Amino acid sequence: MAQGRKEALLVQALQFVDAFLIWLSFWLAGIIRDPVRELLGMVPMEGTGLGELTTLLFVIIPAAPITLDWFGYYRHPLRKKIGDSLVQLFQALVIVGFLVGALVIALRIPVESRLILGSAMPIGVVLLLLREGLVRTLVFHSVREEDAKEAVIYVGSGESLDEFDGGLSADVRAEFKVVARFNPSEGTVNEFRDLLKEESVGRVIFAARHTEFGILADLVETCELQGVEAWISADFIRTQVARPDFDNLGGKPMLVLRSTPDLSWALWVKEVIDRVGALVIIVATGVFWIVVAIGIKIASPRGPVFFRQKRAGRYGKPFWMWKFRTMVPDAEAKLAALKEEEGNEMSGPVFKLEKDPRVFRFGRFLRKFSIDEFPQFINVLKGDMSLVGPRPLPLYEVEQFEKSEHRRRLSMKPGITCTWQAGGRNKITSFEDWVAMDLEYIDNWSLLLDLKLLLKTVPAVLFGWGAK
Repeated sequence: MAQGRKEALLVQALQFVDAFLIWLSFWLAGIIRDPVRELLGMVPMEGTGLGELTTLLFVIIPAAPITLDWFGYYRHPLRKKIGDSLVQLFQALVIVGFLVGALVIALRIPVESRLILGSAMPIGVVLLLLREGLVRTLVFHSVREEDAKEAVIYVGSGESLDEFDGGLSADVRAEFKVVARFNPSEGTVNEFRDLLKEESVGRVIFAARHTEFGILADLVETCELQGVEAWISADFIRTQVARPDFDNLGGKPMLVLRSTPDLSWALWVKEVIDRVGALVIIVATGVFWIVVAIGIKIASPRGPVFFRQKRAGRYGKPFWMWKFRTMVPDAEAKLAALKEEEGNEMSGPVFKLEKDPRVFRFGRFLRKFSIDEFPQFINVLKGDMSLVGPRPLPLYEVEQFEKSEHRRRLSMKPGITCTWQAGGRNKITSFEDWVAMDLEYIDNWSLLLDLKLLLKTVPAVLFGWGAK
């Protein structure tokens, strides 16, 4: 295919935006019709005049972005000059103009409404150029920001990687930064596994032409177990693998092995729902936060209202997670002794204790109804977390994972609620069962599944089912 999956989705998004801008140009033309008629010494008309153009708009709005795409308007946005855009806009305008002219005659559009058509075209061109300039500015700004670039690891010999990287265009390379190179003939699988953990990447690019398939298969399996995308140069591997997909990177065909949900409109919708939902909840419960803060200061006056802790985000990338404090101020210092004295009710690296003595009385109430989790909506608003996803674990617990596949639960953005919480929360005492539930969620993810888990979480929280 001519473009990668990500680029294709971006083009579709821009086409939707441009379709809206074309409609907006007609609406603005309708608004200014009467002032223009007055300047020309003509009698003003009632209304905007868009009613007579309804049928025409149903044709023009979808046809214009398609025609623009046909002339390459959405290709190479960073390398394209404004002169190229003007030529492409003119070419599309000619085609759409012939179509509009034929429809005007066929539909017998009134002369009064034709003034709107004449005004809408230059307005639309200006709006499209402004949109293109804004997108170009934002893209240039983002690719220049080092933190905004996607971190990737290259796998292959120095020669093959240099050849691969040299064949990529500058705007493709500007979208990511190579944080490490790994030569399969010089390193071990364990070293590669440690490298994935250390760099917290979401994608590994394989361009190792002369590597034995057995070695490559071990490295790919390591990626799959940890939920990291493995992008393999399609001219290198010629065999069937689990869940293969093809994509494109700078014109080079790539074989991609994904063990997480594919990039899709559904994931974009999930992101929008997360941000909007978090903002609405924060605004709606703002006064309640003040009441909770007062209660915490009364119950445990020595400590702060909020508790923050570094947790493992997507692919293990650390972030500060916020909660209302429910434990005594020196709770972290007492953890080791508590484990020694009381043991752990959860098997594996995660520590759970039903009657944790570090939790003060009001904190226990907050935990029972998950009120202590409310500040995590700030994390959702910032993009560190999602409303639904595997629960984020402290970094020291992630470091204690015994199996590599346990890290695959880090391949999706962590959430406030998950299958484990929605299904009765702390009834689960086996970390293996917990991971299995998270992986089942990842493998079967959909917007409908998120909605079901959110609906199941509400009664679990309201009635405190399974809380400890």
